[in-house]
Amino acid sequence: MRIFKNLNKCAITRAFSLLALVGSGVAAMPLATLADPAHGIAMYGKPALEAGFESLPYANPEAPKGGTIRMAEPGSFDSLKPWVLKGDAAWGVGVHVVETLMYRSIDEPFTLYGLLAESVETDENRSWVEFTLRPEARFSDGSPVTVEDVMWSYETLGTQGHPRYHGVWSKIARMEQTGPRSVRFTFNEQDRELAMLMGLRPVLKKAQWDGKDFAQSGLEAPIGSGAYMVDRVDPGRSVTFRRNPDYWGKDLPLNRGLHNFDTIRYDYYGDANAMFEAFKAGNADIWRELSPQKWETQFNFPRAAQGSVLKAEIPNERPSGIMGLVMNTRHPLFTDWRVRQAMIEAFNFQFINNTLNAGKEPRITSYFSNSAIAMQPGPAQGRVAELLQPFADDLLPGTIEGYSLPAGSDRPIDRDGMRRAMDLLEQAGWTVQGGKLRDVDGRPFAFEILLNQSGSAMRAASETQQMVDIFIEALRRLGIDAHATLLDSAQFIQRTNNFQFDMTWYERALSLSPGNEQMLYWGSAAADQPGSRNWMGMKSPAAEAMIQEIVTSDTPEEFTSAVRALDRVLTAGRYVIPVSFSPISRLAHSSNLHYPSDRTPLYGDWPGFMPELWWQEAE
Repeated sequence: MRIFKNLNKCAITRAFSLLALVGSGVAAMPLATLADPAHGIAMYGKPALEAGFESLPYANPEAPKGGTIRMAEPGSFDSLKPWVLKGDAAWGVGVHVVETLMYRSIDEPFTLYGLLAESVETDENRSWVEFTLRPEARFSDGSPVTVEDVMWSYETLGTQGHPRYHGVWSKIARMEQTGPRSVRFTFNEQDRELAMLMGLRPVLKKAQWDGKDFAQSGLEAPIGSGAYMVDRVDPGRSVTFRRNPDYWGKDLPLNRGLHNFDTIRYDYYGDANAMFEAFKAGNADIWRELSPQKWETQFNFPRAAQGSVLKAEIPNERPSGIMGLVMNTRHPLFTDWRVRQAMIEAFNFQFINNTLNAGKEPRITSYFSNSAIAMQPGPAQGRVAELLQPFADDLLPGTIEGYSLPAGSDRPIDRDGMRRAMDLLEQAGWTVQGGKLRDVDGRPFAFEILLNQSGSAMRAASETQQMVDIFIEALRRLGIDAHATLLDSAQFIQRTNNFQFDMTWYERALSLSPGNEQMLYWGSAAADQPGSRNWMGMKSPAAEAMIQEIVTSDTPEEFTSAVRALDRVLTAGRYVIPVSFSPISRLAHSSNLHYPSDRTPLYGDWPGFMPELWWQEAE
């Protein structure tokens, strides 16, 4: 486990004590049973904060209120409904305007504290969960948040909302009002995470949407119960949120030190270069720099030199997630794992990393790397091996024996890697004929690499384009005709939502508490479901079995073994050509903006950190 400068080691020790027990001989922490209504709920054990806590430990309860924060986003938007598949929703609506029954702490692997709900109750097996609403909870128009709103929201999202809501809804056997302010969900299968997930669904105002086609996108401003309201919208260009002076939850201990700005504004730009220029000119207050090389060399512009811009590095101990070029196995080219491994061999990561990042960023070695729940090097051991053994005959080479990525070369072409790639391609039936790689019927090996011209959350468009250009040149030496296509954000989203690509840029952030969402990422049903995150189209009984083990595990040891087994199935599946990741976030910001730098949460710069914890002081 890497520990970085200014990281609160006590927080890491406390939060990881639940997950790092494997192989230690320490008895598992007993499961928490909420025999009575409680203020919070944890996946294992008890919440770190006891009832009556004063504030979240990583917030500054003395932070002043007021001011404006301006942020830059790439691309455009045509909707204010992030809960449906249609449209390209503006960022921030689901974060600032609408609330959930429970609030997730970013200082613990998976713990929720009551937000709209004053209490949560469940049984030992977590076969049901019940929430009691706070009597003071109100929407921004002053109307109370009711059980009817909760039940309507859950059913509507589960049946008409984005596909990410459908899987959990199918596991609810019964939803019923059990009191004036209480609602109970009873589940139809064993799944310990469901009691947690029921606390994290958006609660919408029924009266606003009832009778309308909820599945349609639109620019109608949602009425939420959150700290902010939609103030101004310039479709496709900007959206501004105004803090609600009558926000019902402003005095909750959970909210002390949060939601400090009077105004939050998001401006949209064509690409990352335009965003950075806006930041340099003072038209945006925050910039996340993704390149360590640029972090060292490109922050000498006038505002930075004058001290109007400061640089901060925010560490974290969350999994790397997966990022890189994903291969669509729905395409006949990429159904053979040997072809996918050949693509990985041809991608000379060492040279690309040296070229773009001066070799300073570590590579993603597995989907959960950089964390205590990542797969371990070498052959599968103990419980991990036991979980995988029933699927041994169908697992790809390396899953049980151990899989690692090629080392690459510091030269533009990795000759050893290219030789291995050609051997694999020949085994798969591809040979060079007339200078082109062809199959037995003479069809050429040719495909398209789809890219978003606006870039992504973790990579600028120019950087991904450079990577792809180097990769395409290497592929040409194998006789492969690959070409890149750049699309605007709307076109890119439309095509990837419908899996209309051969290879494309792919990013999936993963947490310390993987669970039901993994089925949306890697499940067989999701492979055929437009809008799902299973872009590679994988259908793996082993992966689904490991996910089931994750959500039904009774101890941290069982949970960790199941995640490590899933990590092996995913990584050895060879679906993604992984690139580098950063174990820190590099944030440049206006000097009048501040955050609690003395208390970094476990997840670091993660949803719930910025702008929620930040504040502005007069210069």
